[in-house]
Amino acid sequence: MAVLSVNLNKIAVLRNSRGGDLPSIQAAAETVIAAGAGGITLHPRPDQRHVRPDDVRVIAGMIGSHVEYNLEGNPFAPPRADYPGFLALVEEVRPTQATLVPDGDGQLTSDHGFDLQRDGERLRPIIARLKALGTRVSLFMDAGSGDLALARALGADRIELYTGPYAQAAASGKAGDALDRCRDSADQARLLGLGVNAGHDLSQANLGAFLRAVPGVQEVSIGHALINEALYQGLFASISAYLDIIRSAKLLPTSR
Repeated sequence: MAVLSVNLNKIAVLRNSRGGDLPSIQAAAETVIAAGAGGITLHPRPDQRHVRPDDVRVIAGMIGSHVEYNLEGNPFAPPRADYPGFLALVEEVRPTQATLVPDGDGQLTSDHGFDLQRDGERLRPIIARLKALGTRVSLFMDAGSGDLALARALGADRIELYTGPYAQAAASGKAGDALDRCRDSADQARLLGLGVNAGHDLSQANLGAFLRAVPGVQEVSIGHALINEALYQGLFASISAYLDIIRSAKLLPTSR
């Protein structure tokens, strides 16, 4: 059954909009764990517009072995001001997983996967460095990418399928082709020995169909939609709803 990893970046956005410590990322993480989610995701960016390095450290200090800890970030982003750089943060807190994402500084959100023909050789020593820490390495990849064999050759443990195009297609009622691409890429990844994660714009409305069409997904990372839904349902109840969807998808026949 897929692990639900809850991205808490939007909690930090709310806090930063007012200043001070509220809402508390640590309190949110405690609720996530109490509700039964299997992981917490943070995506610190150099401009610190949401999660900050101190948030990364606080969650590392309280999470222990309760759930998995997933840090997302651009491995090529250098240190600046009081941002030590993504690799330095990973080395400091030793998360369960590092999800490497090709984000530029000006990107509002992650919106494409790696081009490994271009970036692969730059990533190779970084992947080796992270794995030497005992951290699992996942690469953010587009569904339909022709670079999955190269991801395996570079030493990645998993890929995370970028599901934004699927979510857009599902919202328009035309998800079939996008689901086919996701399923085909997941099948290829598993044949290569890669684990498969998924994330971006997954929600209560589209997650079940995705998991039924793409069996064997090991982790879904969900933040923006979940926090939006939590404004109306409550954080604990929203996580419970996602866990119900994940359990139901495992029990129902696979969509083909």
